[in-house]
Amino acid sequence: MAQQTASTKADDPTSPYNIQDSVLITTPDGATVSAIVVRKKDVTQPLPAILQFTIYVRDKGRDLKSLKESADRGYIGVIAYSRGKRFSPNAIDPYEHEATDTYAVIDWVSKQPWCNGSVGMFGGSYNGFSQWAACKKLHPALKTIVPYVANRPGMGLPMENNVFVNPNYEWSFYVGNNKYLDTLVGNDRKRFRKMMFDWWQSGVAYNRMDSLDGMPNQWFQRWISHPDFDQYWQAMAPYERDFAQITIPILAFDGYYNDSQNSSLYYLRELQKYSPQTPWYLVMGPYGHFGTQIGGERVINGYSVDSVALFDIKKITYQWFDYILKQGPKPERLADKINYEVMGANEWRSAPSLDRMHNGYLTFYLTNQKTGSFYSLAPKKPSITGYLSQTVDFADRQTSNNNYYPDPISRKEIDTSNGFVFVSEPLSESMLINGSFLAQLTISINKKDVDLGITLYELTPTGDYFHLSYYIGRASYANDITRRTLLKPNAQTTIDVSNTHLVSKQLSKGSRLVVAINVNKNPFSQLNYGTGNDVSTESIRDAKEPLLINWYTNSYFRIPVWQ
Repeated sequence: MAQQTASTKADDPTSPYNIQDSVLITTPDGATVSAIVVRKKDVTQPLPAILQFTIYVRDKGRDLKSLKESADRGYIGVIAYSRGKRFSPNAIDPYEHEATDTYAVIDWVSKQPWCNGSVGMFGGSYNGFSQWAACKKLHPALKTIVPYVANRPGMGLPMENNVFVNPNYEWSFYVGNNKYLDTLVGNDRKRFRKMMFDWWQSGVAYNRMDSLDGMPNQWFQRWISHPDFDQYWQAMAPYERDFAQITIPILAFDGYYNDSQNSSLYYLRELQKYSPQTPWYLVMGPYGHFGTQIGGERVINGYSVDSVALFDIKKITYQWFDYILKQGPKPERLADKINYEVMGANEWRSAPSLDRMHNGYLTFYLTNQKTGSFYSLAPKKPSITGYLSQTVDFADRQTSNNNYYPDPISRKEIDTSNGFVFVSEPLSESMLINGSFLAQLTISINKKDVDLGITLYELTPTGDYFHLSYYIGRASYANDITRRTLLKPNAQTTIDVSNTHLVSKQLSKGSRLVVAINVNKNPFSQLNYGTGNDVSTESIRDAKEPLLINWYTNSYFRIPVWQ
């Protein structure tokens, strides 16, 4: 399989570590992967290796510190960088080679005299993705993975439910401009925010956004040329039957307010579907994308988390490696497969599966009956189906629709200037909302497609709107993310909504549930004008006739609860 060359850092007699800092691993197709290996000098017997595979090159600081931590805990520390990064001469293509390159690296590691033939992997975000990519074709030496907030390219970022969102735009420059990290360009928030708003105000097509920036973005252009979840995305990580051959134990970490939560939980749901006997565990709480990777933050988006929510993620990670690779005890945190902190209750709970986090649903139907400034959510289907009509002018750049992002998490007011907001009667008892809400929306539009948004809140007895979950998605992909099926203008269409963000929150007696529905129209993602053409090529010239959407009252929401 892989070939390698390596040099050893000049020996420091005072250092307890043996550091190979210039390992070059040749993949079967002739590419080169750059790696670092750290071992304790006083260890002579072969040990399990802990591998990180990342596109983020921080080899002079954080990476070396992390490798030494692995060595200090009785392992061989190895970090490998994506093809094209650090000392690799190849082109940088985020996501595209990890499924094969991780296999080559694991193969090389497992055959070294200092490795006992067992490899574990851990890390967050992109490093979480690369672990799942390593499971596309499972190497026999890979014994476990510990992904934190794992990305799934094509699902979550750079598109969510087939709607391209903008955060990965500047990220591609950050990781792709040089062999290390282009912090000056990639973190220039002012530049890229200006670019987004220039695109928004000008009305040019989405695929011309980089022309407004003045710097071509090859990765952005490549991604938006694949609006279907097609073979391009499917090849990057396990897909459908690929999950059936994943039998190694897995420990995953995620957060209720992780932007890429849909990516991370997708892997687990598919694994549960195709390989139900595989032992996997999830630890989850009120964390964001970065907060999860450090065991939580005391305040996230203005919300002060419960005291018990914070935990030592590195400690649990290495307890897990000891459990799997050294026959040690199972980490105490893992009381069952799903281990989650209940916001507002200041306690951890566990469940045997994602589906058994709840023992019932609250079902609510839309109504066209006003209750104050909102419309009513009804627990029963109306005897006569009515509808509410919304008009959206895509040529109008003065207003934005669908303010769904959970920042701040708790607020005194929500935007009611567009879309529709529905509110339930006060809850007669306290209960937990536990899981991902479902919905079935019946709509009709005068065009061929539309991007929809849903936001779920708890309206507390004290008048605070607590953001629970959200969904954005393209109607034409609702039934099949791999193939677009356009809507028939002016005909009723049923949209099944399931890929929503999971949450656990103690709901107070007297609280109300609030649902906001809207058409997605804002500067932070693609704008679907509804022509049925490639959305990335549509422009304000396609906004001639405003969108007219009817929301029918046989639409319903199912909120998972534990009572």
